[in-house]
Amino acid sequence: MGGAGGTGDVNDLDGPTGGPLDGVLVADFSRVLAGPYATMILADLGATVVKVEGPGGDDTRTWTPPTRDGVATYYLSMKRNKRSIVLDLTDPADLAVAHRLADRADVLVENFKPGGLVRFGLDHAAVRARNESVVYCSISGFGTAGGAHLPGYDLLVQATSGFMSVTGEADGSPLRAGAAVFDVMTGLHAAVAVLAALRHRDATGEGQLLETNLLSVAMSCLVNQTSAVVAGGVVPRRMGNEHPSVYPYEPMPTGDGELIVIAANNGQFRKLCEVIGLPGLPDDPRFATPGVRSANREQLRPLMVEALAARSAAEWFTLITGAGVPCGPINDVAQGVALAEGLGLDPVVWPGDPASAVPTVRNPVGYSATPPTYRRSPPALGADSAEIRAWLERG
Repeated sequence: MGGAGGTGDVNDLDGPTGGPLDGVLVADFSRVLAGPYATMILADLGATVVKVEGPGGDDTRTWTPPTRDGVATYYLSMKRNKRSIVLDLTDPADLAVAHRLADRADVLVENFKPGGLVRFGLDHAAVRARNESVVYCSISGFGTAGGAHLPGYDLLVQATSGFMSVTGEADGSPLRAGAAVFDVMTGLHAAVAVLAALRHRDATGEGQLLETNLLSVAMSCLVNQTSAVVAGGVVPRRMGNEHPSVYPYEPMPTGDGELIVIAANNGQFRKLCEVIGLPGLPDDPRFATPGVRSANREQLRPLMVEALAARSAAEWFTLITGAGVPCGPINDVAQGVALAEGLGLDPVVWPGDPASAVPTVRNPVGYSATPPTYRRSPPALGADSAEIRAWLERG
């Protein structure tokens, strides 16, 4: 491929990748998580991703602990399959290199504060004037209108979107999620948008501007909680581990340990009750349908807890799962990785040269014809600067 100013020789830089995005050049001007997560997905699918870093490198290089061989594992989590070039955009010579990269790119991804790239001539209007077929993806925290001045950090969006208001114990403080959920979700939406825009360009030759932001993604990904507000006029509240609309759907104590127990429909509830020794419960009018079970959960819960006390969580897991009802232990992250390994999901991949490979987490989608590839471990700062500069000069 190659942008309007390109020569179509991106494989001279990265070699044929074998993926569905082979030949697509992505200029990655993004930082921290949302943008880099999106570009890692594109890189897994075969795109050549050139990550532009300032002289100090991406912030996440310094977000420690933990580390692996002195490198922040946060940084390692979303930087595989990329090349790194160090460019100081305030230096005229480096800025010229950045322009050449943007002019060659099929896709440019950035998450500067809105308007932050104008002074460098790297905003959409400026890049499009030189490369009219570019797919330009801009990510912000709160959009480009009234929220343009607000910094885009995941924790701010977890707080301001209402997410934290529904996370935590009912009588406790609001809590953040254990991962940067809206950064990751925004990265996913950005990657989907880029793929759609490339399909449109294939059909029409036209590039376009894509804009997304963490708050809009949060509004979408809060799904039933935002729907409760906009469609039902109900403001959700914190309920701990309980579900606002389904019961049981939470951890429950057993004779030894807690177990996640889920009965999301009448069939599952009847099977669950049979296994735990309460076969008549589904015929009780208080518990006969999902709606009344949810409304009468304070009466239902002690009956189930008493029955579950007869066995350990491990015993119940075998029995309840055997009956076709969803349940499971509450693992730590290491146990979660081990579970994925035990289920044959092969969650860990070692990109690049086996002698220097760094373990990362597998792309979660399987493709029968065009599987993701793991060509490069996350690069050291500026590891590819000389090669990329030479390649751009040749173009």
